[in-house]
Amino acid sequence: MQTQMTHSDARQAPPLLPPVDISEDAAAITITADLPGVEKHAVSIKVDGRTLTIEAPLVLGEANALVSVYAEIKANSYRRVFELSGELDTTSIDAGLIDGVLTLRIPKLERAKPRRIEVKAG
Repeated sequence: MQTQMTHSDARQAPPLLPPVDISEDAAAITITADLPGVEKHAVSIKVDGRTLTIEAPLVLGEANALVSVYAEIKANSYRRVFELSGELDTTSIDAGLIDGVLTLRIPKLERAKPRRIEVKAG
């Protein structure tokens, strides 16, 4: 049996979900996403209300003269969507891409940050 993937198959394939790690500290949450082969100018990060969307083209590095006979990854893009808490400041997101790892730091609003309450005597 021979399987052949055409360029039209790749365009119709759903986007690949990049693996992510999410961590939280007192000041912010940090999302790291693996986007191997993606250049920083190609990454699209959008916030619409509380929805955060990360998109980027998926480049497999295949030589132009070769035709795929079989491919397990048929997607031609990465896409990941997150529903964010209303306690996050989506106007101050910091993003960086180093060696195919996208890091987003989303600060918490002041009202959501832990604070110390002083106890007064008297």
